[in-house]
Amino acid sequence: MRILLTNDDGIHAPGIAALHEAMQGMGEILVVAPADVQSATSHGITFHTPLLVREVQVSPRMKGYAVEGRPADCVKLGIRRIWADLFGEGTRPDLVVSGMNSGANVGINVIYSGTVAAAVEAAFLGVPSIAVSLHMHQGGGKSEPHWQRAASIARVALDRVVQHTIDPHTVINVNIPRTTKADAPIPPFRVVAMNTAAGIDNYEKRTAPHGQVYYWPNGNGMEFFHTREGSDVEALNAGFVTITPLQYDLTDHARTQGWRERLES
Repeated sequence: MRILLTNDDGIHAPGIAALHEAMQGMGEILVVAPADVQSATSHGITFHTPLLVREVQVSPRMKGYAVEGRPADCVKLGIRRIWADLFGEGTRPDLVVSGMNSGANVGINVIYSGTVAAAVEAAFLGVPSIAVSLHMHQGGGKSEPHWQRAASIARVALDRVVQHTIDPHTVINVNIPRTTKADAPIPPFRVVAMNTAAGIDNYEKRTAPHGQVYYWPNGNGMEFFHTREGSDVEALNAGFVTITPLQYDLTDHARTQGWRERLES
């Protein structure tokens, strides 16, 4: 199997390094990731400036291509050009893995996530993909994540998913619960739907020293107006590894005929 590995935290982030190590033995891995942090950039892509690329040796076992762009750029460029340059025209990866993200991507965060956007871009281009994210504690100290153990849990999830036939346009969103110990047990798995409630966050009004009013976002991204029973938010908070199949077709098929009848008659 040939795999393209990307993320949105940047090629030097601990999550992608840990996941790269945990994925050894799955197949041949090519890393194409943002040169710096691109969190919450959603599905933005670059049109009006060149995408600067450099090859970097991140660690003794991991090297890859750092792209001065967004996560979706990395996948578009990686599949359409870098992959072809390395492996030949007409070739493409068998799988794209995006992550491991520093922070959960459940609920409405799926819409904002650069990690998920990279996976969606791959599926849109016809390559099945898996997004992997790690639920984080707020604050530091003893709550620091154990990246290697979290990545080994993610590897179990990846292996379970790829045991089955994956449609070329499939996106699987995987979230690993908080993992802070090297001996943390493998959590149970749940296949769940995305929670669709808005987040409980707002903006704090402030005034700069020179008098300019500005607004500072507040909230932690993991509090929602409601959490639906059986959703990804509920399952992740309960300590499950969550698995959510996603789609990129935003058409509201249930209402399409109604609008057709109203507007085409």
